[in-house]
Amino acid sequence: MAHPAGCGHEPAPRPRLEVADVFRAFGEVYKDSHALSGEQAKAFEAILACRTNALGGHLDCCAECGFERPAYNSCFNRHCPKCQGLAAARWVEARKRITLPVDYFHVVFTLPAELRPLALRNREAIFDLLFETVASTLLTLGADPERLGALLGFTAVLHTWTRDLSFHPHLHCIVTGGGLNPHRQTWTSAKGARYLFPVQVMGRLFRGKFLAGLMRLYDKGALDLAGSCAHLADPEVFRLLLDKLYRTEWRPYAKRPFAGPAQVYDYLGYYTHRVGIANHRLLEIDDEKVLFKTRNGRTAILKGEEFVRRFLLHVLPRGFVKIRHYGLLAAKAEAKRQAARAALPPTPDRPVVDSGRERQVAQDERLAEPVARLVELVLRCPRCGKSSLVRRPLHERAPPGCTLQSTDP
Repeated sequence: MAHPAGCGHEPAPRPRLEVADVFRAFGEVYKDSHALSGEQAKAFEAILACRTNALGGHLDCCAECGFERPAYNSCFNRHCPKCQGLAAARWVEARKRITLPVDYFHVVFTLPAELRPLALRNREAIFDLLFETVASTLLTLGADPERLGALLGFTAVLHTWTRDLSFHPHLHCIVTGGGLNPHRQTWTSAKGARYLFPVQVMGRLFRGKFLAGLMRLYDKGALDLAGSCAHLADPEVFRLLLDKLYRTEWRPYAKRPFAGPAQVYDYLGYYTHRVGIANHRLLEIDDEKVLFKTRNGRTAILKGEEFVRRFLLHVLPRGFVKIRHYGLLAAKAEAKRQAARAALPPTPDRPVVDSGRERQVAQDERLAEPVARLVELVLRCPRCGKSSLVRRPLHERAPPGCTLQSTDP
């Protein structure tokens, strides 16, 4: 997936192949032998229709050179590879308004392989528990007076895939490098540290909290234990599974701290709106299989129906919130963010701001430039390069001098 417009990057060239092409080639055969959930069926149909005449559209016509092309509407389904660039740009601009200008760390929490079958049958319950326990782990460690003794802020993003589209639930967490001391109203910084907290400490606390929560769900009968999980209906079998998981080290992956807030913004737009696979990773489709890029120059080959099956594994339950904010970055923490900003020492690129109104004006000015770039890119004529495209209804006749040029939907 390309970086979204508005982050200082030109749009990537249109991919030669798309997930929609795989669905057209193998989707109907797959559906003949597999039942789709309601959300999977919606995502399937939306991806097929996205930016085709099935959804209608308009004509982009250049007022300078007369160039004209049809532009079909997007489906805006959150699982569609073609619809995430604009959504990411809009989301990033909104988050910039509240993201604190401090250093950030990146930590990834992953569920053990033994829990993946249970997560597949209980997506909403297990994913909610994953968010809940990761948040509790980070907030608890941040508040520990032996560590920071402060309230952190962080954004957690759910991903459910590997590069070959296997089911692999994990949370990417972007965490402030420090926090607000709730008693002294001062900022406690983790600046200069190579990591936020020790990986082993995070892993063990996360493990204990998650397995305790899983036991509560089991005791309440809140888990679906049919199909591949039927053996877990036996309490003794379930207890043995938990015993095994308690003896296993859960090791979160702690990446290097970001270079600064600006890098965090670019990263957020790239990562938060990812889907299982971006169109540009598709290399070849034939009568039987799909070839696509994975990592470090490597590729994978899947049978067409298996590709469809794996892609649909990552369709989330209806209304499920995959991006959540905690601590200082929570929606209702504006007063705490104000206190944190006031506690931060001024720097040359972040002078003291005397009032909330002045701070808002400064933020609006910073946002204006990337939004203007986004608008300019959308309106740029591909023939003459000027920002002079105007929209007309599809059924409207072209003005004299316009040359119709179709584009791939």
